[in-house]
Amino acid sequence: MIHTLRALGGMAVAPHHLAAQAARDVLRDGGNAVEAMVAAAAAIAVVYPHMNAIGGDGFWLIHEPGQAVQAIDACGPAARLATRDFYQGVEAIPSRGPLAALTVAGTIGGWARALDVSARWGGTLDLPRLLGDAIRHAHEGVAVTASQAALTRAKLGDGLGTAPGFADTFLVDGQPPPVGHRLRQPALADTLRHLATHGLDDFYRGELGARIGEALQRVSSPVGSDDLAAYRAAFVEPLAVTLRDSTVYNLPPPTQGLSTLMILGLFDQLGVGDDDGESFAHVHGLVEATKRAFRVRDRVVTDPGRLPEDPRAHLEPAALAALAQQIDAKRALPWPDPSAPGDTIWMGVIDREGRAVSFIQSVYWEFGSGTVLDGLGICWQNRGTSFSLDPRALNALAPGRKPFHTLNPSLALFDDGRVMPFGTMGGEGQPQTQAAVFTRYARFGQPLQQAVSAPRWLLGRTWGASSTSLKLESRFHPALVRQLAEAGHVVEVLDEAFSDTMGHAGALVRRADGVIEGAADPRSDGAVAGV
Repeated sequence: MIHTLRALGGMAVAPHHLAAQAARDVLRDGGNAVEAMVAAAAAIAVVYPHMNAIGGDGFWLIHEPGQAVQAIDACGPAARLATRDFYQGVEAIPSRGPLAALTVAGTIGGWARALDVSARWGGTLDLPRLLGDAIRHAHEGVAVTASQAALTRAKLGDGLGTAPGFADTFLVDGQPPPVGHRLRQPALADTLRHLATHGLDDFYRGELGARIGEALQRVSSPVGSDDLAAYRAAFVEPLAVTLRDSTVYNLPPPTQGLSTLMILGLFDQLGVGDDDGESFAHVHGLVEATKRAFRVRDRVVTDPGRLPEDPRAHLEPAALAALAQQIDAKRALPWPDPSAPGDTIWMGVIDREGRAVSFIQSVYWEFGSGTVLDGLGICWQNRGTSFSLDPRALNALAPGRKPFHTLNPSLALFDDGRVMPFGTMGGEGQPQTQAAVFTRYARFGQPLQQAVSAPRWLLGRTWGASSTSLKLESRFHPALVRQLAEAGHVVEVLDEAFSDTMGHAGALVRRADGVIEGAADPRSDGAVAGV
């Protein structure tokens, strides 16, 4: 049986159970949703290191009842030295190693900005309490998950094994760790303990920031202490799309949040009626909406300082209606378009007062650049590899520019008072999975856990998959698979009933009566934890 879990005093969901429990315990100690999320963000960076790290980026959506939704962009820019001349002699930015570590890590700055919100709410829990679980897990060790073991084994040969510090941190006698191996990260524990004592700003402008900059320079990364010192995460105006019963929020560029909102807006325009969430009309409609949204995304989304078009114009009802008219209800648009990989975690928290957080944190590819800073235990992201060395490209590399981000957390406010933070990891799959979960729950009445657990699809590529076919989990009915193929979709049925290729999703809903519902993805190591 698939049951949706419920609670009254607050709830958290994360793709690793220890992170969900860290957030739950903060809620139980009287902490608010932001404080709980900081605890979860620190914990997940330790216990799920192949998916995220404090050397990566993050994005926040924060809802307080009766107030406008707030968004935090914690994406770090390209370093001062990250010029095309710096990469002279190579055709593309390397995907692994120090040369891939070319952007500032923004996620700790995002924690700091979010805690500014918490302070306005009267939050009282200090950093030693919020980072305590993460420090303990890093010091005492955590059991390696199946996904970490498998991805270490699968990706070791593509540059991870030779990245500075990777073998010493994540391998066992030069080999990928077995499932259940106790992974200790003492240097990371010391780094987190330093942040708990000296404050989060020290990551950028204190003793720790100086040590980070020196460690990056020693391995020939273009990022230096001056880049760190100049960085601050920022509050930004979220994007929003108005649907027939709700408003859904996401992040503006450089994230692909626009595509998630466009898919939902286009699907609403299609007017798919009675459905069980598993029909041809549902799957085909969302896939075709995805294609149109991705084409707009690829033309529009880049560094927010050099947008070629206003992304909000594409979320206007008239623009969505015009684009929806191009969708054939029976035939698939040919889809040879390229796509992008990515590894990420999404987490959600709702507290007793109804304050909600939708949060995402990432190092881009699995283990990011693979570079682990000596003496600090910080694995640095490779988000900057999404830049192009072609000066004519939309996302051309230049110092100070922000890279294109697959990251995008969602949060829906329903007209009837429900609040729904939801999201997933999975590169190109993020907008598609978010649309599948939301429509199954909000349009076709599936219980929340069923909406997350139900069979999913992916158009294009995500982590571990390079083809651009329409990939389907094996639980879809063969008749639906045939219908999709006959409509012109290039269908690929995966062997797995629950495939990691489809990402690790999660969702929370707080009803107007105060009951909170939660759903974690059976494809992950996650859990829902309530108070």
